[in-house]
Amino acid sequence: MSTRPPIALSIAGTDPSGGAGIHADLKTFTARGVLGTTAITALVAQNTHGVSRVYPIDDDFVSDQLDSVLGDMPVDATKSGMLSTRSLVELVAERAGRGELGFFTVDPVMVATSGHRLLDLDAVDAVRHRLLPVADLITPNLPEAALLLGDDVPVAESPAQMLKQAEQLLARGPRAVLLKGGHASDGDVADVLVSSEGVIAEFSHPRVATANTHGTGCTLSAAITAEVAVLRRERAADEVGAELLREAVENGLEYLARALRSAADWQVSLDPEGAHGPVDHQVDIVRR
Repeated sequence: MSTRPPIALSIAGTDPSGGAGIHADLKTFTARGVLGTTAITALVAQNTHGVSRVYPIDDDFVSDQLDSVLGDMPVDATKSGMLSTRSLVELVAERAGRGELGFFTVDPVMVATSGHRLLDLDAVDAVRHRLLPVADLITPNLPEAALLLGDDVPVAESPAQMLKQAEQLLARGPRAVLLKGGHASDGDVADVLVSSEGVIAEFSHPRVATANTHGTGCTLSAAITAEVAVLRRERAADEVGAELLREAVENGLEYLARALRSAADWQVSLDPEGAHGPVDHQVDIVRR
């Protein structure tokens, strides 16, 4: 009798320093027990100090990569990360709209930690109106949530404001919203998960004091996507209901917290001043 592992797909850009993008996604997929596949949208020259250059991949080649994976493998869940142009956003939205991507998580990557803009201005509108309506889950941080709601919307500063913005984003079409509170100024980190069924869960965990936060958004969205793929396979679930999604998000958040704590004191840069190192994606993997 043949078997197969859970399969997840990442549609994103690269990170040669290994902390974010496709590189972080594949490590996270492996750590969470899924077979990772990819479609690369951009070649990005970056490291712990930031992005220095972005080399976009032609849309038709991104499409060819997707055809190669989706025409050959049954993908249980997909996440999108860096989609820098309107045409790329529309390409991925069309694939999701046709139901090709399985459970679809959108990590709305817009600006790198270093401040380098990763999304063209005219692509923001496409994310708002084309990508959000076909997403099963979106995972914005506080600045991304505000930008998705409008050019002049202030960043949420309280749990009540977070909940309001999460509900406003939900009205834009995604089936669920995980609004991440890590960009709040201090105190414990609060995250809220809402869907059309209401507030599924509110999460709170201690903030990890570390500069090594490069790729945390990529890592979390990849972890949640992997968890959904695993749980769908384990339970033979065609639909991802509120309870399965809550469990997947909780597992993803706990994995990220462990990865942050494990790498809190790492110094991987030759020039540590101002550097933001990666999290420890291998935290759960036995070292020999």
